[in-house]
Amino acid sequence: MEAEEHFYSDDPSVGPTDGRTTLDGVNYYFVGNGHITAAIQICLSGSGTALGLLIMHPEIFGPKRNAFTFDPESGLAKTSLRIYGQGFDIAPTAANLDSEWDELSQVPVVRGKWGNDNIIVNECFYCPDRNKPRLIREIRLENLSAESLSVSLQTGVLSHSVEKNLKLLPQSGETCYLEYRLLGDKPKLSVAFDWTKSAQPQANAVSYWNDALSFQSDSPLLNRLLTAARNQLQANIAHSGRLDASIWQYNLEWVRDQSMVVIGLTVSGQFELAGTLLDRMLSQFVTDQGDTIDSSRERPTAEVELDQNGELLLALRTYVDWTGDLSLVKKHWQKVRATADFPLRGVFRHHDAALLHNRREFWERHALHGIEEGMELMYQFFVSLGLSSAAYLAQLLDYRDEAEKWQIAAQNIKKAMLFHPKYTLIDNGHFIKRRRMNGDIQTEVHVREDSLLPKGIPLLEEGPHYLNPDSSASLPIAFEFIDPKSDLARKTMQQIELLWNQRWDSGGYGRYNATSEPDSPGPWPFASLFVARAYLEMGESEKVWRILNWLDEIPGAKSGAWFEFHGPRPIPPYPQIGIIPWTWSELLILFVHHMLGVRPSRDKLLLRPRFLDGVHEKVVSLRMRDIRLNMHLKKADESEEAGFWIDEQFYPYNENGVTIDMPRSDLNVRALIP
Repeated sequence: MEAEEHFYSDDPSVGPTDGRTTLDGVNYYFVGNGHITAAIQICLSGSGTALGLLIMHPEIFGPKRNAFTFDPESGLAKTSLRIYGQGFDIAPTAANLDSEWDELSQVPVVRGKWGNDNIIVNECFYCPDRNKPRLIREIRLENLSAESLSVSLQTGVLSHSVEKNLKLLPQSGETCYLEYRLLGDKPKLSVAFDWTKSAQPQANAVSYWNDALSFQSDSPLLNRLLTAARNQLQANIAHSGRLDASIWQYNLEWVRDQSMVVIGLTVSGQFELAGTLLDRMLSQFVTDQGDTIDSSRERPTAEVELDQNGELLLALRTYVDWTGDLSLVKKHWQKVRATADFPLRGVFRHHDAALLHNRREFWERHALHGIEEGMELMYQFFVSLGLSSAAYLAQLLDYRDEAEKWQIAAQNIKKAMLFHPKYTLIDNGHFIKRRRMNGDIQTEVHVREDSLLPKGIPLLEEGPHYLNPDSSASLPIAFEFIDPKSDLARKTMQQIELLWNQRWDSGGYGRYNATSEPDSPGPWPFASLFVARAYLEMGESEKVWRILNWLDEIPGAKSGAWFEFHGPRPIPPYPQIGIIPWTWSELLILFVHHMLGVRPSRDKLLLRPRFLDGVHEKVVSLRMRDIRLNMHLKKADESEEAGFWIDEQFYPYNENGVTIDMPRSDLNVRALIP
């Protein structure tokens, strides 16, 4: 691998300012249905179009400026709506515009509200069905004045525009609808648009969102975060399962990212789409030998991302547990077997321990960045977790020999990782990132002189460039691979606290020690959510809130679509910063797996809800197998007995939760939690 692999020619200084992804004061709301993707740009700084519409096809990756509605001269300005008449001419501006998530028959809707003293304009954007490449823009005008108003509406795409004349009676309103459609065949697509009659959500869209997770609590912040993650995770995934790992940034796919997206889709009830991603990954992203692709390519042995094998197997087990569907495992058993066996090849195995080695690390630095041959914490953790998942699946299919082999291998890796006298990935009571082949800890990296990395990055500064701490070390705690209440967990998180506000003062955790950063130092939302998940299992409510409140303050908070990280970046040669779908999955896992504590297995269901301080009530409905699990969770008063009422049968409260047989019909749960 060379530095040029990370370079990309999209210079934001060229062309209209709307070509920049990180406009000041910008939020992007994503809606889609697998056949069309739209991003509604809300920019409240004046640096870009205040309310602009980007229309894309989820199969076609590219920079922001490649959207079909992006004009090379005027950006998104022509997509803005103009309302004019005698004595007035208004459009959305930073001063008069507000936006929010809403729904219509449970279908997600992006609402933009703006106007003046006499006219209020509500624009709503949504996909009315699940099988056509079309988007509806509903425009509702309210006349607040005591006089009738004759108004004209005008908007456009590139060189085309449409207009409509309306008469607004006093103290009344009118609604009209625009339909945007993608025409042609990939890659030569274009947008057609025109006025249409009322376009209510179709049955297939309503059914899709009826199946999805429903969540309400007495915390407005939790409600907003859950809504944003649930709505947008699916919006950029093509009907085929294709998904850019960073919208407008990478234009590439990773098994790692898509495996985590599968888990997010699964726990939020979007089973069919999760299955599509798994089917595609096992068909196309895993070689016959079990190697997995990253950056849309197969790597040489020294640069394989071994964690991906484990994450894919974990995603497959999660899907099976939630859906009860073993058909994908049966269909792709040869690939499942190869995925499990691949990390156990001799070329990866250390000669003195069960640990795995190569010259690539979890965040994709490699020899060019100074990564030496050695054992990476995340490659042991995820492979062990994945092998346990593979053993579980093999047991379900009665492949007993393979189940035993993989479970033993998983245990041996875990044992060596935690207890080997020379190669353990623990030092001074906390996890470390990496050991060399001789057992020494690799504490620093030394960049290769011919790296061609851009000037100004921390990795090229004078002084040592440290590998530890690393936010990924929180994941064994989050997944309860180790006891979250143990000294190892506590001391590991003490180290990770050093990643908060390293070279910035806006909050958030960096992905690792900023001195070894080949990009820009700054906080990462999805890495920060790793940490939040670990702290929730540790019972550190204040730390979880600090992260969630930070997400509610940074760019993207209004829509809940966050950039990969926040900080100055050398662009070019690096690409502009994009939106990471993985972040939405981390939020959904935080909510369902940790806060709600819903843990299905083949024949059993564990319920172990957790409450953050300050939250007193949650009402939830989620999909599991072919039933609905409906839960009403409350904090118990001092006078109330804590426990679970499951279809009216009482179970005393236990901090480890309650385990019941997997229900065969809709289940109603009431719980009082101390």
